[in-house]
Amino acid sequence: MMKDENCIFCKLANGDIPTATVYEDEDFRVILDANPAAKGHALILPKEHYANLYEIDDELAGKSMILAKKMITKLTKTLGCDGYNIVQNNGEAAGQTVFHYHVHMIPRHKDDKVGLGWTMHELTEEEKEDVLSKIK
Repeated sequence: MMKDENCIFCKLANGDIPTATVYEDEDFRVILDANPAAKGHALILPKEHYANLYEIDDELAGKSMILAKKMITKLTKTLGCDGYNIVQNNGEAAGQTVFHYHVHMIPRHKDDKVGLGWTMHELTEEEKEDVLSKIK
């Protein structure tokens, strides 16, 4: 098993530091976030160390989303929330602050003022063509 001895999320995922554990299996530990955006905000942490989505094994990446679906289905009823944000940041520019792959599950209530915030703009033909030409 790959672990980084200096990684706080490796320590949390593997039980080296006590956590408010919501769920655990052989691959993941789901814990309540210590600095939640909303009551019930939880993190899915793989027990193995991967810095981000670019590095994580495809099978585990898929399992993390299946687990997110299972968890929010149960937690929506338990917490009585109106919806969920599933957030996964990759790289400092994207807001990642701990460089161990993790998935945020943030319960949402109508008018809760929890913001994920970005400013939307209109997709121009030039932008569309530029992106599509580079992807193909």
